[in-house]
Amino acid sequence: MIPFSILDLSPIAEGGTAARSFQNTLDLARHGERWGYRRFWMAEHHGMPGIASAATSILIAHVAAGTSSIRVGAGGIMLPNHSPLMIAEQFGTLESLYPGRIDLGLGRAPGSDQATARALRRNLASDPEEFPRDVVELMDFMSDEPRQTVMAVPGKGLNVPIWILGSSLFGAQLAAALGLPYAFASHFAPQQMMHAIQLYRAGFKPSARLDRPYVMLGFNVFAADTDDEAQFLATSWQQYFVNLRSGRPSRLPPPVRGYLEQLGPQARELIEHVLSCSAIGSAETVAGRLKEFLAATGADELMITSNIFDHAARLRSYEITAQVRDAL
Repeated sequence: MIPFSILDLSPIAEGGTAARSFQNTLDLARHGERWGYRRFWMAEHHGMPGIASAATSILIAHVAAGTSSIRVGAGGIMLPNHSPLMIAEQFGTLESLYPGRIDLGLGRAPGSDQATARALRRNLASDPEEFPRDVVELMDFMSDEPRQTVMAVPGKGLNVPIWILGSSLFGAQLAAALGLPYAFASHFAPQQMMHAIQLYRAGFKPSARLDRPYVMLGFNVFAADTDDEAQFLATSWQQYFVNLRSGRPSRLPPPVRGYLEQLGPQARELIEHVLSCSAIGSAETVAGRLKEFLAATGADELMITSNIFDHAARLRSYEITAQVRDAL
């Protein structure tokens, strides 16, 4: 069976705090390690009331310190918010502290709205070539023999594995051209998934980092002991997405019985489309959906995200998913 990994945004539930989210994140990582998940990734977002993983590098250090073998990384760092040198130094530090366990996924979105993006960097570049240049510059900083006169310390010679993240065709083409592994955000932006996979595989150029294409796909799982309970648990993330797309970003709300039946057709269509790469149900239901998804995509790895209000129920969802993986 292909590897399964975990994507965690350190969600802040209604009535909760960032401090509690960080405790839950570490607890989930420790359980994920025991259940055989390959990676534990966190994503950079800013100005989002329900997401606590803004200082992603610091949170990676927190999780890596509290675990022993699972790979820990960023899924991803939004590179337009940072200088390549700074990220090389941060991830060089992480790799020096936790050798052989750090991943660096790179995205080109700001991970925020435009006002927050300005507050982060105060210069919103419109040049589409800036992101590819920054990726190459960052890779050079961490190479054995950098071409640049400025040196990343720590960073030089550490060659932390770099991934290109994307939710459109741009990232697929860049990852293929640079010979890097590619992670597609199908867990919330599935529209161009199949086209992006095809472009990446067809255009892939082997590199010193990777000799063949490697595709990781995001996938939502809401697993429970019964289909009915799983459908109930999934309503927290469904509410969150409707709030977000309606311009009312919120903390992760508690689940609601019959939530979908309360929605109008437009909101229901949004959920069905945005969360189409999902499995909601018991172990048997989740297994069937995962088989279909893997057969359709040929993914090399799945990045599982399970945003559930109750932490114990969230752990149970990941435990069931690991059992399904082993059974498959």
